Amino acid sequence: MRFILALLLYRLLFLCLTPLLIIVFLLRSINHPAYRARLLERLGRLSPTLKPAGIVVHAASVGEVIALKPFISQLITNYAELPITITTFTPTGSAQVKKLFGDKVQHCYLPLDNIISTSLFLKRLKPKAMIFMETELWPNLIAQCESKHVKLLLVNGRLSDKSMRSYRKLAWLITPTIQRFDKILTQSQVNQDNYLAMGANTDTCALSGNLKFDISINNDLEAKQKELEILLTEKRNVWLIASTHPGDEALALTAFERIKQQDKKALLVIVPRHPERFSQVAKLAQDAGNNVLKRSLKQSVTLETNVWIIDTLGELLAACALADVVTMGGSFNEIGGHNPLEPALFQKPMIVGPNMSNFIEILAQLVSARGIIQLSENEDMPQSLANQVLQLFNDKASAQTLGRNSYKVVQENQGATQCSLTALRALIDL
Repeated sequence: MRFILALLLYRLLFLCLTPLLIIVFLLRSINHPAYRARLLERLGRLSPTLKPAGIVVHAASVGEVIALKPFISQLITNYAELPITITTFTPTGSAQVKKLFGDKVQHCYLPLDNIISTSLFLKRLKPKAMIFMETELWPNLIAQCESKHVKLLLVNGRLSDKSMRSYRKLAWLITPTIQRFDKILTQSQVNQDNYLAMGANTDTCALSGNLKFDISINNDLEAKQKELEILLTEKRNVWLIASTHPGDEALALTAFERIKQQDKKALLVIVPRHPERFSQVAKLAQDAGNNVLKRSLKQSVTLETNVWIIDTLGELLAACALADVVTMGGSFNEIGGHNPLEPALFQKPMIVGPNMSNFIEILAQLVSARGIIQLSENEDMPQSLANQVLQLFNDKASAQTLGRNSYKVVQENQGATQCSLTALRALIDL
């Protein structure tokens, strides 16, 4: 009874908040017009062209779409008779779905978690199974799925100690939500223990490993890599800072000034995390006295160019392939870092900041394998960053060893995709 009352309270609260959330989308659209498009999908009003009775996979944003790519590709092959629908919550995630899969899948936004919107969503799609990822827990939608006998699978389950502290305060809502899943597959034993501590059923919770290890170099990626290589007209030492957030670029530009004093031909490549910041980051680099070129201009990177801004979507992995050293953005502030396995795929030496809380287990494996360099909080960050980059530029043997070690970690941990597919097959075939 307590859980039923909790769900009713949540539904009422979210229904009241829905108009406010739509206003938030409209405000965000001032700088990012894509948030203004397809607002009806946010309310569960989907296109009548979407086919029902298939499999729905929710990938919140760009990182999740990329991590799920091998899994989704296998779904398309294994369930050719069923429509596969990929939902996202951000416009950048939406663009990534279209870029990677085109018309091989259906796509729409996941609606806001109010009972009316989610009811419309499920009425249109009538899924056989719905797949969520990591910590994507939508109490109302998940409860409705259970009541309609939609199979529920959580893949790549992640529940950090930090999230646990927050979720315990909402145990009245989170625990029954977790218990509604037919299967929960977790990244690591730590994550599995945390799900169990939050009340997950022991017979539905299992260890699968991390889907993010199941990355590979395909033909499309190789073609994109060659496209970028053509634009690099001179052999230079290339430092890439990936998935940057506010503060990351200023730090990198300060360190780069010191790098240029010893390596005048060095090139800094910046890949901002969010498209709405592309122009802002380019201006920041120009104001720092650099000759800046935007990738979207499709012009060659000459020796006169100091900083190359990758202001296009879907080219981060290809850019990693061209780098001599890669630094992961979001690891120098409260963001908690981004996926270090992407440069590891290309055997690139990596440097990260003090905060990699989003990838604790992966970081531990990379550190243990001597496949990554992590800076500590008490260092002079710009100087330490510059020193480490220059050392790797100048000591190619050490850089190659670092890259090989990180790639070995990727190879040794693959297999979560197949485990997830097996679990889905077992649920659908019941």
